[in-house]
Amino acid sequence: MARYSKLNKPTDQRKALLRNQVSALLMHGKLRTTQARAKDVCRLAEKMISLAIKNHDKVIKLSKQVNNEKGQTVTIEVTNDAPEKLNARRRIMSYVYDIKSPREKDETKKEYADRHRKVKHPLIEKIFNEYGAKYDARNQKENCAGGYTRIIKIGPRRGDAAEEVIVELV
Repeated sequence: MARYSKLNKPTDQRKALLRNQVSALLMHGKLRTTQARAKDVCRLAEKMISLAIKNHDKVIKLSKQVNNEKGQTVTIEVTNDAPEKLNARRRIMSYVYDIKSPREKDETKKEYADRHRKVKHPLIEKIFNEYGAKYDARNQKENCAGGYTRIIKIGPRRGDAAEEVIVELV
């Protein structure tokens, strides 16, 4: 039995399609697609979120002494990923596409550039910082795991009558 649906596409196209849709779902929180694609997207997205939940809080805090531009020695606090979190981050980065976050409505180009300069991979940061913490708290509160996505049927698509659904994060 196949692990995922073939979706009537060659392997490379199918993998690219699913990677793109999983990336879009995790970035925007909602996705409109067909039912067959949605089932595969949910499976993959839940695996990514589960990986983030297990490792989102594994960090190492260090004190570093560096010389500033005046030649003075300054102690700064640095937060690094633990080896488990680094491995999880690399596994997620190997699957999802690196999507840049959209510009806010009232944000200038300079503010947008400054925000992007601080965060190198916005989607990965969002997965670990936002979804990892949010769903970990939900799992602790409700004493459950999984079920991070929801499929809502919206009816047949005009043209080919394919069953369309909305996939969203709970």
